[in-house]
Amino acid sequence: MMELEIAVDVLIRFPIVTKTKEKLTMQQPTLAAVSFYSFTALYSSSTKIPGDGCSPELIDVLSKDGQKTGISKPRGDVHRNGDYHRAVRVLIFAENTQQMLLQKRTDCKEAWAGLWDISTSGHISAGSSSLTRRELHEEIGIKLPNDAFEFMFSYLEQSVTNDGKYVNNEYNDVYLITTLDPIPLDAFTLQESEVSEVKYLSWEKYRSLLAEEDPRFVPYDVNGRYGRLFEIISDRYKGNMEERSMALEKQLSRYRHVSLSAELTGLTDADKEALGFLIKTAEIMDEIFSQQVWCSNPSLRDWLKEHADESRLDKLKWMFYEINGTPWSALDEKEPFLSTADSAIKLLPDATKPVTGWKGVEYRAAFPLSRPHGANLYPRDMEKREFELWNDSLPDDQKKEATGPFHTVRRQSEGMSDDTVFLSNDVTASYVHDLYSNPYAQEYQSLLAEAADLLYKAGNLSSSPSLKRFLHSKAYGFLTNDYHESHIAWMESDSKLDITIGPYGTHIDTLLRYKATFEAIIGIRDDEAASQVKLFADNFQVLDKNLPIDEAYKSDVVDAATIRVVNLVYRAGDLKGTTSVSFDLPNDQRLTLLLKNVAEAKFKLLFQPICVSEEQRGLLDFESLYTHVICREYCRALGPHAITLANGQQSSVRLEMQELHLALEEAKASILGLWAIRFLTDKDLLPKRLIKPMYVSFLMGCFHSLRFGLKKAHASNGVESLSREILTVLGRGDKAAAKSLLDKYSVIPQPLEDALKKLEMLQVPADIAPAFPIWPEMN
Repeated sequence: MMELEIAVDVLIRFPIVTKTKEKLTMQQPTLAAVSFYSFTALYSSSTKIPGDGCSPELIDVLSKDGQKTGISKPRGDVHRNGDYHRAVRVLIFAENTQQMLLQKRTDCKEAWAGLWDISTSGHISAGSSSLTRRELHEEIGIKLPNDAFEFMFSYLEQSVTNDGKYVNNEYNDVYLITTLDPIPLDAFTLQESEVSEVKYLSWEKYRSLLAEEDPRFVPYDVNGRYGRLFEIISDRYKGNMEERSMALEKQLSRYRHVSLSAELTGLTDADKEALGFLIKTAEIMDEIFSQQVWCSNPSLRDWLKEHADESRLDKLKWMFYEINGTPWSALDEKEPFLSTADSAIKLLPDATKPVTGWKGVEYRAAFPLSRPHGANLYPRDMEKREFELWNDSLPDDQKKEATGPFHTVRRQSEGMSDDTVFLSNDVTASYVHDLYSNPYAQEYQSLLAEAADLLYKAGNLSSSPSLKRFLHSKAYGFLTNDYHESHIAWMESDSKLDITIGPYGTHIDTLLRYKATFEAIIGIRDDEAASQVKLFADNFQVLDKNLPIDEAYKSDVVDAATIRVVNLVYRAGDLKGTTSVSFDLPNDQRLTLLLKNVAEAKFKLLFQPICVSEEQRGLLDFESLYTHVICREYCRALGPHAITLANGQQSSVRLEMQELHLALEEAKASILGLWAIRFLTDKDLLPKRLIKPMYVSFLMGCFHSLRFGLKKAHASNGVESLSREILTVLGRGDKAAAKSLLDKYSVIPQPLEDALKKLEMLQVPADIAPAFPIWPEMN
């Protein structure tokens, strides 16, 4: 037992063993978690415990609705007790032959012994990610990276076998691996205790055998949720090129291409030279954002661009991808316009044991059918409940990182070896936390180092001391993950050249709304708009004191937002798919950019064609629209932010509202914008002639927002009478009431639905697709 004594000694004296020391240095996982993994890895390695069920593998127990309870049990107990739990099922599909790989379960298996089953399946060890890679390697001898696994859907399987001794209440995560050709049967290494044989079978034949309930096959309900797998494959490969081309052309027609530029006459030659470095830095923000969306998004982008000239369809794919920056359409509730069948082909020569004359596994780099709620900012299988259990266990400083905007959340087990075993002699073990926070400065280290170098060079060239300070402090933030100084420097910058660059908006994180994505806005300041901005800033405190809300929910200290008006020269990162006229830094209602040339383009190309009567057309004018836009942005900072909950606990609206925060804040800002303009006109601070045009502009803006779908935050608006209700919900931090409010009002009645369809029939564009001629000119 010498090895065990050494392992225990390591666990007590040295929380991090050599195997994981480098990982701690680079990624800062929690000491307790790494200690546990180090111990189990060393113990299992030294004592050679097999992963075949001889040792009590722990499984997370779920609630009836599939959420983690914080309890883990040995796998045998889970099935004896009928506890809800999670497993994974993986199917390997050969694209060129339209066949699926099946395995025959050994005769000694506890369930479905000797029957043909899907490619591989397995339980998920406590606290771990979906063990897709481990099971695949253990059972049939294939090693594939994360981007080979396409998440399809989850479903609940319930059954009782072995005279009631094996109760299965199992939530299954279904993954598809798409290879170009079948993998030679000689390439597989079968685990004798699990698999006796493998073969390929046409997916259509396999489906029909399941539908016939053939006794040779493990039963799956192909008429239920599981049947969706076959429907997806059928739809994916039956469409012809002409039909797909027409569909993409229709989607593209909803965008109006426009060239956006700004006068550079106010810039010095040194600033113009610095501008070149800044645009190169912005392009790096594009690369980081592409990684933040999904792990295989960069591969997809490069593949589509490389093959864009091969056919009309390939060209349209690339054109629509360029607009969206992802395979999910921003104008279609994030529905996919591509599938994994369109994605990049990768070759892995060493994925299996070698076979003479075979070069290796060629697979499609996968992406899921729907954009993941947590994007690539969290583990792909992490649920909100798991995050909450982990976060509750952390000390306060680590909680700030976990919920902060500048750290990804990753899994320890994703970096562990495949033979790590979880051990316990207890029937019920304490919950194992597999998550840790990783700072952006480490997650995107090489790219941010390159970006920091470019910002230092641009700052050294700039003729503006304040811009130099901002660029250098932002470079420091890229390297250290500390952006506080750069936020202050941005507010104090007085340069004609205006730069907003880094991790800001959190809208892509629809899981928790915590994590920021990288983006860049390069603009030239519009000094003529300063007087209008000053009017709202000077009256900000007056507006806040007169809000239609109970005194108990008003903020004690409220600072006016810092708002700048610029003309956009270049943008990059998480700003694709839709083009907004405003931008928050960093989405906290205090620091805002207004993009005037974007607003002018949208007014001319999108708003004016919406007007259905001459009276409306006569009232619609850009001044009224832009006045409401400025007022709306100031109103973001009005109302509750730091709040006291009913139990006396101090919190914030953002923290309590989580994924509902953005929608409520947008609704609040738009409605209070109407209220504030009426208030200021009553005080003779704004001309009364703006009232009617402003309401028409607001109405056209609502029509425009609704064309993005009700899931878009800007579309979740009500009317002016909702101001008190929304403010009160925010002031109370009442998430349940917030959800009820959004569910009640985020509904499109039939007359409005008909009006929106009419706009589509008239081919009124829904958004603009801007191009920026300055960069090609500078090159």
